[in-house]
Amino acid sequence: MADPKGFLTTDREVARTRPVAERVRDWNEVYVPGSLLPVISKQAGRCMDCGIPFCHNGCPLGNLIPEWNDYAYREDWRAASERLHATNNFPEFTGRLCPAPCESACVLGINQQAVTIKNVEVTIIDKAWEAGDVTPQPPERLSGKTVAVIGSGPAGLAAAQQLTRAGHTVAVYERADRIGGLLRYGIPEFKMEKRHINRRIEQMRAEGTKFRTEVEIGRDIDAAKLRKRYDAVVIAAGATTSRDLPVPGRELKGIHFAMEYLPMANKVQEGDLTVAPITAEGKHVVVIGGGDTGADCVGTAHRQGAASVTQLEIMPRPGEERNANQPWPTFPMLYKVTSAHEEGGERVYSVSTTHFEGDEDGNVQWLHLIEVEFKGGKLEQKPGTERRIPAQLVTLAMGFTGTDRANGLVDQFGLELDERGNIARDADYATNVPGVFVAGDAGRGQSLIVWAIAEGRSAARGVDRFLTGASTLPAPIRPTDRALSV
Repeated sequence: MADPKGFLTTDREVARTRPVAERVRDWNEVYVPGSLLPVISKQAGRCMDCGIPFCHNGCPLGNLIPEWNDYAYREDWRAASERLHATNNFPEFTGRLCPAPCESACVLGINQQAVTIKNVEVTIIDKAWEAGDVTPQPPERLSGKTVAVIGSGPAGLAAAQQLTRAGHTVAVYERADRIGGLLRYGIPEFKMEKRHINRRIEQMRAEGTKFRTEVEIGRDIDAAKLRKRYDAVVIAAGATTSRDLPVPGRELKGIHFAMEYLPMANKVQEGDLTVAPITAEGKHVVVIGGGDTGADCVGTAHRQGAASVTQLEIMPRPGEERNANQPWPTFPMLYKVTSAHEEGGERVYSVSTTHFEGDEDGNVQWLHLIEVEFKGGKLEQKPGTERRIPAQLVTLAMGFTGTDRANGLVDQFGLELDERGNIARDADYATNVPGVFVAGDAGRGQSLIVWAIAEGRSAARGVDRFLTGASTLPAPIRPTDRALSV
């Protein structure tokens, strides 16, 4: 156990963010570098080492949280890193991007503020990189089997690393010009600097994983031919079909999906572009969608110099404390103020867009909305609440509806889909096509980064068993597992 009285004597303290006026002028991560080190050991000491650590259940990876909290409290960073990597291939990603369902399930959180698990995690891995403790782990021998992984997001990368370390020859195919999937082009630089991805890729290359960029399976290579070339295939292409908003005026210029808008800003940071083709500079920006992707659009618009930023959400404003119908240890729907929201803008809840209005040149100028409420389980408009707000750039951040069907990947493989439109799979993550497996959002639907990594690890076990007849790789979740909920 760490500090037996830590949860009684130490208050929760989280990472400090840089001043708003400073950080909106750059694209660096919002946190003060090194601000956690003076406090993180005491924060880890708040872990109670409870008899049944529900944080394990809150996290689909099954992270050994009390164990690495104990090592962090004692400042044994190497041992902490070893326990952290035992269940998580990429803790520097989850430590920055995950909404931390483990903290919602923390036993201390029943009647106090939960342990800062996420902050401890990111400190451990950052210290490990700094100390040179993160090294390549190439296999001792090769199996002679080959695997193609389609997609280089967290699920694909996790599956690829596990299978490479098991001795298989793995090639990762990515349709973009760089490896990383949505980690690379969907997550703004201020949430996670891309150097964190780059050094993991170099580790994986040193282990033997091959990477093929700017190759889209279904368009550039026929999926059926790919299957013949490899002993097994893992589809980790994500759920990248954005949910649209079919209202009058949708065709106006200046209305874009979030995943059309965000990648352009990231390409500027990569040095590919001088100015983003889609920019918020000097414009009244409206973001439709209240989730994390919407917040990413808000923060990006601030840095591009928007005249104003308004974020719309069709659901009511969540409360700041758990509702009775969302008891511990489930993940509650709470009012969340992200770093992007701290930087300004307005958030409007319980509204629905009725139509867009443009100028004579076909550019969007106004967004018309109406207040809504739920009655008897149905969404109803409130008469007399119609109004319009200025909108010269609109981003649609309303989630995703499934994997891409337009490129032909699903049809060329002959894959079956489930009732939700995701690629169907069995208990080993195998599809109806022999030797073809699916991991991540392509099979689960839109989800969190921790679920993607857990799926990649679990699918790797299914592939390894298919190729060799048995497997010692871990499988933290089943395809049917879901987050703790009521």
